[in-house]
Amino acid sequence: MTPASAAPGAEYPAEVEYRLVGRTGLRVSLLGLGCAGFGGVGSEAALFGSGEDEEAAFAIMDRAFELGINHFDTANSYGGGRSEEMVGRWLGSRSVRQEIVLATKVATRLGPGVNEGGLSRRHILQQVEASLRRLGTDWLDVYITHQVDPETAPEETLRALDDVVRSGKVRYVGAANIEGWRLMKQLWTSDRLGLARVELVQNEYNLLRRTAETQVLPVAEDQTLAIVPYSPLAGGWLTGKYRRGEPAPSGSRMTMRAGPYRRLQNERTFDALDALAAEAAERGVSMGALALAWVTSHPCVVSALVGPRRPDQFDAAVESLSLTLTADDRQRLVERMEAAPADLPSPQR
Repeated sequence: MTPASAAPGAEYPAEVEYRLVGRTGLRVSLLGLGCAGFGGVGSEAALFGSGEDEEAAFAIMDRAFELGINHFDTANSYGGGRSEEMVGRWLGSRSVRQEIVLATKVATRLGPGVNEGGLSRRHILQQVEASLRRLGTDWLDVYITHQVDPETAPEETLRALDDVVRSGKVRYVGAANIEGWRLMKQLWTSDRLGLARVELVQNEYNLLRRTAETQVLPVAEDQTLAIVPYSPLAGGWLTGKYRRGEPAPSGSRMTMRAGPYRRLQNERTFDALDALAAEAAERGVSMGALALAWVTSHPCVVSALVGPRRPDQFDAAVESLSLTLTADDRQRLVERMEAAPADLPSPQR
């Protein structure tokens, strides 16, 4: 996959690169804004109402837009719907809907009812309408299956997604948290039935979790799919904020929702982070910028999702845009950090 620049005649901040989404003509910024912290902490029901309030969320979205970030990612389950509502009110108040590539998701269980989750036709058609209402828009640029649903036949899910594309409510389809073999089966099914196919894949990918390299990235390269990694900084671990023998900083993910990252608390991880810090110091850059540049320098990656909690936390992301890593640079950094765990559980957002 070859990165693509902005369309001819378009005026965008010079430091931001825009890449094509798979085989489509859609262009997204190399950095995307993850909105999982608006009104909650991801899909964790116990934390609905925490995270960033609307004032903080608006300031973060304003800063992202100023930087030229045009890719905003949320989900119907984030904050129990609060994230979509905040994004929708921001879009309406700023009158920038046409300039934003808006992605949201479906599948995560929303309540105790037997049909309040999954990828059935019923749930998809119900939830796309609910997301459109919360977001205050007539269409979604990308509609993503948030997780796999082994109890629903892929033909049912893909036909429902094809219908919302044909209706004009959705422009493109994506998949998240999916294995390579299942992704390939979905692509084959879409091709066989003549349905809209997955064009974008959103899995975790960072220097502390490289599982995507085993199956998903090879499938993406072979099938010209766009990779949109979430958690490119491993929940802040790759910025150096967590230190050996010291408590986690107040307000950090490890103090709010440590579960998904608890297995990183070991000597192997800290050894790997020491190696990353040494490499960053030699280059004269921050750990976070180098770790993020490592992700975005993969040829299949079109947009890495960052989730700052304050506007000033975009600094490492912006710094990463000035770094260019070759394939040899990427491999050398991996080798320096080879003590890092290679396959840790992915956090469910």
